[in-house]
Amino acid sequence: MKVFRKIFLVIKRFWLPIILTSATALTLTACNPANFKSATAQVPQLVSAILSDPKTFNYPLSQEVPNVFPLIYEGLTTENPISGKIEPSLAESWEISDDKLRFVFTLRQGLKWSDGKPLTADDVVFTFNDIYLNEAIPADARDVLRIGESRALPKVRKIDDQRIEFTTPEPFAPFLGALGLPILPAHTLDKFVKTKDQDGKPIFLSKWGVDTPPDQIIVNGPYKLERYDTSQRVVFRRNPYYWRKGPKGESQPYIERIVWQIVESTDTSLLQFRSGGLDTVGVSPDYFSLLKVQEDRGNFKIFNGGPATGTTFILFNLNKGKRDGKPLVDPVKSRWFNTVEFRQAVAYAIDRQTMINNTFRGLGKPQNSPISVQSPYYLSPEEGLKVYNYNIQKAKELLLKAGFKYNDKNQLIDAQGNRVRFSLLTNAGNKIREAIGSQIKQDLSKIGIQVDFTPLAWNTYTDKLSNSLDWEVSMLGLTGGLEPNDGANVWSPEGGLHMFNQKPQAGQKPIQGWEVAPWEAEIAKLYIQGARELDPAKRKEIYAETQKITQENLPFIYLVNALSMSAVRNRFEGIQY
Repeated sequence: MKVFRKIFLVIKRFWLPIILTSATALTLTACNPANFKSATAQVPQLVSAILSDPKTFNYPLSQEVPNVFPLIYEGLTTENPISGKIEPSLAESWEISDDKLRFVFTLRQGLKWSDGKPLTADDVVFTFNDIYLNEAIPADARDVLRIGESRALPKVRKIDDQRIEFTTPEPFAPFLGALGLPILPAHTLDKFVKTKDQDGKPIFLSKWGVDTPPDQIIVNGPYKLERYDTSQRVVFRRNPYYWRKGPKGESQPYIERIVWQIVESTDTSLLQFRSGGLDTVGVSPDYFSLLKVQEDRGNFKIFNGGPATGTTFILFNLNKGKRDGKPLVDPVKSRWFNTVEFRQAVAYAIDRQTMINNTFRGLGKPQNSPISVQSPYYLSPEEGLKVYNYNIQKAKELLLKAGFKYNDKNQLIDAQGNRVRFSLLTNAGNKIREAIGSQIKQDLSKIGIQVDFTPLAWNTYTDKLSNSLDWEVSMLGLTGGLEPNDGANVWSPEGGLHMFNQKPQAGQKPIQGWEVAPWEAEIAKLYIQGARELDPAKRKEIYAETQKITQENLPFIYLVNALSMSAVRNRFEGIQY
């Protein structure tokens, strides 16, 4: 018997800053609750797996996936996961002035929080003015709301309990999508924002961590947190006050519970799925052949959505700054990393086609841009985007041009005689990334570079990337989407995910001597222009230029995108993947 029907198997995505991803293989992170239907009287549930524990239940402070927020919060607008169009969510409608500078949103009638309290315009104004636009709170969301060269922020005011006015200093093409940022409860969080600790910082910064009892996390989305058992599971239960109704007026979502088992190895997730412990599992290329022959016997189906929208890449720490008088990066290695010919040589030395054939079993595509191939703003190689096809000879020529040379053991040394050797970090537990790292180590040895490849636990890894900045070369991924401005926090030098040359964020130790390269500043300038431009054709020209600059200067060396695949039990039907 079919248990559920019409399920969107998608990543339900807020229009928000791009965030770090710990996994490339897990595709089902959230489902569209409007399309779940139970055909039985039993209490239904859906069980999937995530690779690591959530890091916080405080949305503005979150930078990573997995995170719980797509299931428990909604914003004024949402992106339709199938069409990519911006649609109403908590707001039932909006009006835009002729000069495109004033937006008036009208909330749906009868909205409530998960504790039964009314959700009104006060919550919207609080969320933006007191949290996202509040410089005392290090929210990456602020990066996608900054407008123009001045990086001005929109103004937000309440008209009445149902209507909110936003005004912008100039036209801002991504604005409707940006208002998909989650709305947060003023009646619960306001006191935490206003109350300061002994250092004068809002105590909000220490609230709603993962140690908070789940019933204290007040939400507006289809689900609320029911329980969290560290290193075991996260359990969501249907929010009885969720606004969306079915075609006959029935409450949604139809699935009563969603369970995320915390499984720190993709191999273990596969075993649990095959034994019936999971309802769905991301299908990485190394599992595809095994699972494909078991579809009928295992009573599941594999869905293929084409290339994933995110990116996987390696990056060098280009930060020239110091903390407490000590360079963040060894000055010798910093000189290598900040030499563009060195980065280009590394790009030419990575054999991505072998990576596709071996690690991805042919189920992947080369990635050459920070913008997803599905985006209308993507610049293809046929349109002039520079690519780095495997070419050992070209790599060596670039290194020699930059002053490097080879010793009698064919080891690469710099002009001062230093052996070229560095550490490459990634997150442990992801077999695909671990295999990629091993191949990169082997590939770069062919041009005389020694790579010390070290997978780390996710939380340890992200602390190095975003806080201590104690790393040399890293491999990780970012989420992706259709709107380039979602990456504003990556490409703005001030952004929270400007990882290759990270400026300290609020509350972190200062850095002396931090520099922004001219090409870095140019990308940031173009992103501002692209957000200002309302004509799609002209926007594409602007973002085309950003992609040319990124591929010339290689702050990220893009690798391969796996095909987005998931295996789902046959008791789920009507899936739109």
